[in-house]
Amino acid sequence: MSLLLEPPTSSPADDQGGATPQPERRPLLNLLMSGRTHGKRSAVTCLYKCDNACFHPAPNTSENGYFRDIANAVLSRRAALTGGAAAAAAIVIGANVVGGGQAASAAVPAGKGGAAFGFTPIAPVPYTVDAFTVPEGFRWDPIIRWGDPIFDAADAFDPMQQTAEKQARQFGYNCDYLDIIAHPNGKRAVLVANNEYTNAPIMFPPAATEEERLEQLRVTMAAHGMSIVELERKHKGSTWRYVVGAPRNRRITASTPFAVDGPAAGSDLLKTQDDPAGTTILGTFGNCAGGTTPWGTVLSGEENFNGYFRAENTGDSLTARGRRRYGLTPNASSYGWEAVDARFDARQPGYENEPHRHGWIIEVDPENPDEPPVKHTAMGRMKHEGANVTISASGHAVAYMGDDERFDYLYKFVSRDTFRPGKSAKARAHNKTLLSNGSLYVARFSGDSPASEITGTGALPADGQFDGTGEWVPLVVDNESVVPGVTTDEVLVFTRLAADAVGATKMDRCEDVQPSPRSGRVYVACTNNTARGTGTNEGATEVNPRNVNRDGHVIEITEAGEDAAATTFGWSILILAGDPSVNALTYFAGFPADQVSPISCPDNLAFDSAGNLWISTDGQPGTIGYNDGLFRVPLEGAERGNVQQFLAVPRDAETCGPVIHDTDQSVFVAVQHPGEEGSWEAQNSYFPDYVPAGALEGGKWGGPRPSVVQVTRA
Repeated sequence: MSLLLEPPTSSPADDQGGATPQPERRPLLNLLMSGRTHGKRSAVTCLYKCDNACFHPAPNTSENGYFRDIANAVLSRRAALTGGAAAAAAIVIGANVVGGGQAASAAVPAGKGGAAFGFTPIAPVPYTVDAFTVPEGFRWDPIIRWGDPIFDAADAFDPMQQTAEKQARQFGYNCDYLDIIAHPNGKRAVLVANNEYTNAPIMFPPAATEEERLEQLRVTMAAHGMSIVELERKHKGSTWRYVVGAPRNRRITASTPFAVDGPAAGSDLLKTQDDPAGTTILGTFGNCAGGTTPWGTVLSGEENFNGYFRAENTGDSLTARGRRRYGLTPNASSYGWEAVDARFDARQPGYENEPHRHGWIIEVDPENPDEPPVKHTAMGRMKHEGANVTISASGHAVAYMGDDERFDYLYKFVSRDTFRPGKSAKARAHNKTLLSNGSLYVARFSGDSPASEITGTGALPADGQFDGTGEWVPLVVDNESVVPGVTTDEVLVFTRLAADAVGATKMDRCEDVQPSPRSGRVYVACTNNTARGTGTNEGATEVNPRNVNRDGHVIEITEAGEDAAATTFGWSILILAGDPSVNALTYFAGFPADQVSPISCPDNLAFDSAGNLWISTDGQPGTIGYNDGLFRVPLEGAERGNVQQFLAVPRDAETCGPVIHDTDQSVFVAVQHPGEEGSWEAQNSYFPDYVPAGALEGGKWGGPRPSVVQVTRA
C-alpha cells in the first residue's frame, strides 16, 4: 500500500522580500569571493563536479579556424557577391532542410499562452544568507530531499547510518535536471530528477575504519544517477507530496544496467571484459541537465564523467588523443571509486574502454520502471549538459545539445525517421526509437561586424548588436560519417575530435540549449569562460564577445525558414550578463540596464506558457556576490530583455531545474549543493529543515540536504 510522506513546509514569505529569517549558526568569516576559483565555482564544486577543470588547460587545443578569421572571410565573400554596404546586413534565407520535406513555416505555438503570473522582483540576496527567498505573497515547500525513502518508509534517512543499499532506495544527492510531468486530472504527477554528484565531507562523519570509508564510497555511487517518484495532491494549484512505494518510483544509480543503441552500439571502442558485446553499460553519473521529449520520455546528459576515472593518456593513438581531449588523466579520480569497482581504473587490462561508455545522452521512460534506460550513441559523446527535443516542420525530431567545457561546441541531432503524433502505444513505441538513428551536426558561427569592433570588453559594435549567421556542419549523416578518414563509431565516441576537424566555433561553455515551444527560436546559455583571451587561448569573438568572460551570456538562434531541421541560421546575443551597477558593459536585448535585476552565470533555461524565458544561475556568489537564483525574461514587446529575479537559493547552492507551471501558479526548482563549502563538524547551510546543527528529529536533519522545491502563492 502506498504511503504519503509529507516533508516539512516553510512559513509563508514575510515582508522581508520573502526571505524567511533563520537563526545564525556560525560566524560568517569569509570575505567576499574567498574560496572561489576562476571567478565562478567554489573549490568544492571544482573538485567534485568538474574534476578541477579550470585548473588545467582547456582540453581543446585544436587549431581550427578562429572565429575572426571565419568572420572576415565571410564578410569578404559577401562583399564580393553583393557589395560592401549590403554584406554586413546579409541574412541567411535558404531553408536547406535536413531529411527532406518542404521549406518550413513559422513554428506553431504549443498553447494559447497562460494567464499573467505577476510578482514583484526580489532584491539580490547576499551570498552569505542561508535562506530560500521568494517574492512577497509567495511561499516555498520542499517536495523531496536527499535521503527521503521512496520505496518503503522503513528506509528512513539517517546520515549516521547510511548504507549503499539504503541510499539506492532513497532520493539521490545533488538534484539537477527536473521535470514534473502532470496527469491531465491535475492530481497525479511524476517527478524526474538527475542526481549529478556528491560531496562526502558534508554527507558523512569522518570514517572510523577503512571498511567504513569504502562503504561511504559505495553510498556515493548509489547517490548518483536519477530519481523518479510519483506525486499526489488534493486539487490543482495545491502543493504536491510524493508517494512512498508508488508503482512508478525508481532509482537509477552508478550501477544500473543500460541498453546501448545507435551506430556505435557493439563497437570495439565500447567493449570491456565485463561486456564483450559492447551493448550493456553499467551506470550513469555526472548527470547535469536534460529534457522531456514530445513522446513523454526524459533525456539526461552525462557531463563530467572524466573525473570518475583513471586512464593513461600518453601516445598518439586515437584513444590516447581522445582521452586527452576529454580531460582523462592517470591521476587518482576525484571520487576514488576505483577502490571499490575495478572498472573505474581504465589502466587495468579489460577496462581500457570503460570511459568511452560514459558521456552520452540517456533516455528513460518514467511510465515503465522495469524498462532498461538507453544510451544513445547516435547523439555523440561529449560533456553533455543536456538535450532538448522539438519536432521540425518536416516531422523529424531535432535535439539541441551543449558541450559544457571552455572552448567547446554547440551541437544538433536530427532524427532519420519522423515523429508519429498521438498517444497510442504503437506511436509511442516508434517515437522512442527516434534518437537511435540520424544525423549529427556542430555549429559554426559567423559575425557581421569587422574584427576591429570586437574589442573583448563587451562594448557593442557599430551596428548596435552582436549578431550574424551560422551553419550546422555535418559530422554524421543518416548514421554514416562524413568526416574524411574517420569511421562512424570513431566520430560518435570521439565527437570532440571530429568537431575539431571540421572547424567548429569555440564557445564559452554551452550549457542548456532550449527551443521555445511558442516561437521556435533557440536559446543557448553560455555560462562563462574566464580563460578566453588569456595566454594562448582564443580571444573575443562576436558570438563570445568578452575576454575573461566571468558573467556569461545568452544567445538567440533563428533557424533558416524557422525550421528546426535547417542547416543554416541567424543569431544574436540576447543577454550579456552581469551587474549593471558595477559593469556598464552589460546588455539586455536593448532594455535599459539600470532597470533589470543583476544576473550572472546563466545555466538552465525554461519557458512559461506565455513564451517568457526563465533562467537559473550557477556561480553568482563568486562573480557578483549574490546567491544564485531564478529570473524571468520577456522575449517580446517593450519588456523584451527585462530580467526580473523571482527567487534566490540558500548560500553555496546552485539553482537547477527549473519547471514553470504558471497556469497552475507554481514554479519548481532543484536546489543543488547547499552549504557545499562546509564540513561535517561545521555545516555551512541548514536548508531545507533548519533544525539545530546535527539534530535528527522526525525526518528533519541539522545539515544541508539538496532538495526539490515548489513555490506557490501564499
